Amino acid sequence: MFYNLVYPLADVFSPFNVFRYITFRSIAAFMTALILSFLIGGSLIRWLRSKQGQGQPIREDGPATHIVSKKGTPTMGGLLILIALSVATLLWADLTNRYVWCVLGITITFGAIGLWDDFLKVTKRNPKGVPGKTKLVLSIVIAGVGAWFIAQGSPPGLRYTLALPFLKDVLVPLSMAGFLAFSILVIVGTSNAVNLTDGLDGLAIGPVIMAAGVFALITYVVGNAIYTNYLYVHHVPRSGELAVLLSALVGAGLGFLWFNAPPAMVFMGDTGSLSIGGALGGVAVVTKHEIVLAIVGGLFVLETISVIVQVLSFRLTGRRIFRMAPLHHHFEQKGWAEPTIVFRFWIIAAILSMVGLATLKLR
Repeated sequence: MFYNLVYPLADVFSPFNVFRYITFRSIAAFMTALILSFLIGGSLIRWLRSKQGQGQPIREDGPATHIVSKKGTPTMGGLLILIALSVATLLWADLTNRYVWCVLGITITFGAIGLWDDFLKVTKRNPKGVPGKTKLVLSIVIAGVGAWFIAQGSPPGLRYTLALPFLKDVLVPLSMAGFLAFSILVIVGTSNAVNLTDGLDGLAIGPVIMAAGVFALITYVVGNAIYTNYLYVHHVPRSGELAVLLSALVGAGLGFLWFNAPPAMVFMGDTGSLSIGGALGGVAVVTKHEIVLAIVGGLFVLETISVIVQVLSFRLTGRRIFRMAPLHHHFEQKGWAEPTIVFRFWIIAAILSMVGLATLKLR
């Protein structure tokens, strides 16, 4: 909003020219989201606690320690992330940019699905919430609509294609149906992968912050023709504006982590995990870095694979590969302390983020 209102006045008052720089507005969005999170976080958590009473229902088949240590902790903390992210983005992003609205729309609507799910869990005192098929259908529809709008704003040569990392000037052509199907897989898959990872205090938000930071840089590069020519990356005009949204996500994530650090004062719930996962997936589709997202978000991939392997193994052989899935619960059952798991998984996420970032140069 500030860009659209103030930058046209730069000819009258030259200091307003600073609003044209994505870097300046990204820093401003980061600070706005972070400060807003600190300002409203405590009040929001107290309000959630007063409304939820017993807090989030703890799954009975989970680690026994969770039933005691996490009882009474409120959920829906993702509202803090969504509020801070949305306000900062609306204040500092170029609101005429199609990609900003597409990704923000995916983020908020996925958050609405998660909010509905969290609401049912709390009010019905049932950890299952919205039926899985219902959530999946709604997610597919939203992701499909978002991907279609993203495609219509993409350059004709990139519209229905898949870019491969490490290979310059290589595009795999897809049909419209193929592109939409693949984009849905990326957006919905990332959303649910983050959701599966969100099982310990601070576990999911840390890697999300790292991935958002990496993709903020990727969007800035992809949206700049000079950098794309130098790095042999496919140029997506105007995609650099998403760096503002992602910087806001980093700020909102850090603000949420202040309250979610062990022992957590609030859980993000599906309200947060589905929405921020959808945001990362949407950005990856815009920038043609879907495969890179699988590298940067490799921790989310590992958590998802652990669940798939566990389910398939039990159905086919009657035996479990892991003591408990997702993967972080396996290590809990082996006796690892919760902070140990969280910090070690963060280290893995940081390494994978750097590997993903390196794909910009290794072509």
